[in-house]
Amino acid sequence: MNVERKYSLEGTIATLLFVALIMVVLLQILGRTNLVVGPVWTEEVARWLWVWMAFFAIPEVERQNAQLKMGFLAEMLAAKVQAILYLLIDLAYFGIMVHLSFIGYKTILRTWRNESVTLPTSDALLYASAFVASFFVLFRIAQRVWQQVQSLKAKGENQ
Repeated sequence: MNVERKYSLEGTIATLLFVALIMVVLLQILGRTNLVVGPVWTEEVARWLWVWMAFFAIPEVERQNAQLKMGFLAEMLAAKVQAILYLLIDLAYFGIMVHLSFIGYKTILRTWRNESVTLPTSDALLYASAFVASFFVLFRIAQRVWQQVQSLKAKGENQ
């Protein structure tokens, strides 16, 4: 029995990053008033949180299979042909994500010695967001491909 969980690790991480982003932006707004002296790092942290949040939202969208699709041409095809088409698209997407993971890794290495402007860390930490999130995306694509293959097998056995 395949039970889909309501919440996922990547969705939870994206949500926590969003809450942290809201808090940092509120601190940034308060820093523009006479009430609080605004720390200089809030703008950079907000940007970093936004990037990490966005990259962790992608695998959550993949988990829910909720990405935007232009399916009007595919929907004209027979159900089995449509299933094969979506499987091929996901396999191509998986290959592209493997390549993007490699690019993310090379970017981390290239930026390892770059210092952040206001934070005591390397810029590589920012670029690591794409690399780390890509593994979640790859896992979700592989999961969907597995389900598609199982579904095609079941349809083949029923005929």
